[in-house]
Amino acid sequence: MPLIVQKYGGSSVSDADKIKHVAARALESQAAGNEVLVVVSAMGDTTDELLDLASSVTTETQGNRELDILLTAGERISMSLLAMAIKEQGGKAMSFTGYQAGISTDSEHGSARIWKIDPSRIQEALKEGNIVVVAGFQGFSFENGDTTTLGRGGSDTTAVALAAALKAEVCEIYSDVDGVYTADPRIVPRAHKLAQIDLDSMLELSSSGAKILFIRAVEFARRHRVPLRVRSTFSADPGTLVYSSKDGEEMEEPVVSGVATDNTQSKITVIGLPDRPGKAAEVFQIVAEAGANIDMIVQNVSTTENHLSDISFTLPHNDRHKVVEALKAKQSEVGFESISYDDEIGKLSIVGAGMKTSSGVSAKLFGSLAKAGINIEMISTSEIRISVVTRADQLKEATRIVHTAFELDAAETAVIYAGSGR
Repeated sequence: MPLIVQKYGGSSVSDADKIKHVAARALESQAAGNEVLVVVSAMGDTTDELLDLASSVTTETQGNRELDILLTAGERISMSLLAMAIKEQGGKAMSFTGYQAGISTDSEHGSARIWKIDPSRIQEALKEGNIVVVAGFQGFSFENGDTTTLGRGGSDTTAVALAAALKAEVCEIYSDVDGVYTADPRIVPRAHKLAQIDLDSMLELSSSGAKILFIRAVEFARRHRVPLRVRSTFSADPGTLVYSSKDGEEMEEPVVSGVATDNTQSKITVIGLPDRPGKAAEVFQIVAEAGANIDMIVQNVSTTENHLSDISFTLPHNDRHKVVEALKAKQSEVGFESISYDDEIGKLSIVGAGMKTSSGVSAKLFGSLAKAGINIEMISTSEIRISVVTRADQLKEATRIVHTAFELDAAETAVIYAGSGR
């Protein structure tokens, strides 16, 4: 029997009625002749509520052992309730924590990476006719056996990793919209659903801020050639197929597949840095030691007699404070004049595999923004992506303008079935 892995997010299991609905969908898939493994997130805003609770008793609310144990409680609630609902509807089900499912990780609390999966208990349960329900977002350290969490989008990663380990026919990611859209339908109501998109374009969209699929899950799918389908929990729409480019070599790629936005970044500028070999390396070594991931980088050419330059880079809001403090602590050693930061920026990206062979894409992007009076502060490109930084308060308007400029608007408004939570 083919195996289907289904992942349901927090909005899909946010209350008892929705859990019953998910149980019925899983039983439907099993009745169609499939083995079914379901990965679930915590109910609704449970994870945020647990984080709030933790912050009321401690200031250490990132990446520690006790916090990981606390946060995995949310998924354990979802998995057990769903297994109960499946049984109540006449099916057989068994629920598993990350540990019971054999998901072994490194020991990096809060952002652990999967090291190995031993799916033997899952395979045994499937052979016995059970729908297997696995708690997403969690595993256990192979070094010390401690409970770990996989970080942002961890349930997506759990689902794709299990699909790879079990050689599943497909991994279906369920949410509150019908698939992957050309833009976030909450920002662009006339965004249209894509019937399919290649994994490389999906990877760029995810890394640029699209929240429908998380980047680690897409990376895992590309590495292990796991077919993905993004669907809605609340409709029968077939959703969006996310395919490997090798599987779709005869398909004509769209010039622009979608527009992604990210309003979760800050910009830091190191001012008056000596324009000598090795100085940029010193700056980014400090950033690396602070544990921050940077995105876009721009260095101004030295134009003064003193041979000084400025370097600006973007990084997540949450990392801005520690990076600024780390740079200030090494200011005299590195020799730069000052440092500034800006939390009011937004990033807009256009992505499309067809950009590799099409001209005029940059001109259309910059031209449409210029006509709307939207200033561009930074630019970054890859073979199939162009990203720009603008003011945060202009990001939504810029997204709608660019979406229209590339003729991506649909005739009808996109349907959002539930809420995405906090």
